[in-house]
Amino acid sequence: MSVLLEFSMFPTDKGESVSSYVSKVIDMIRESGVSYKLTAMGTIIETETLLEALQVVQKAYNVLEPDSTRVYSSLKIDIRKTKSDRLEGKVSSVEEKIGKIKS
Repeated sequence: MSVLLEFSMFPTDKGESVSSYVSKVIDMIRESGVSYKLTAMGTIIETETLLEALQVVQKAYNVLEPDSTRVYSSLKIDIRKTKSDRLEGKVSSVEEKIGKIKS
């Protein structure tokens, strides 16, 4: 099974630039060992279960909560029982049809 979860999470009470807070979340994700891809608008993780994906989201909140009075989150989830390694595979599938996509 493959769970792709795209999310963004950041404090809303820390001004215009929150990259220092987002960096703490990304560091936690990297340390967790799950596959992930950072994008300009969020982060995509891939796990084997929904529970595991949601635990990463909870840990992300736990990183931000001590220093924040308000945290914004947005999540999208795609669960597929019959596939795995979709974080890269979905992009590869498109590239097979139209050629290499600029990163």
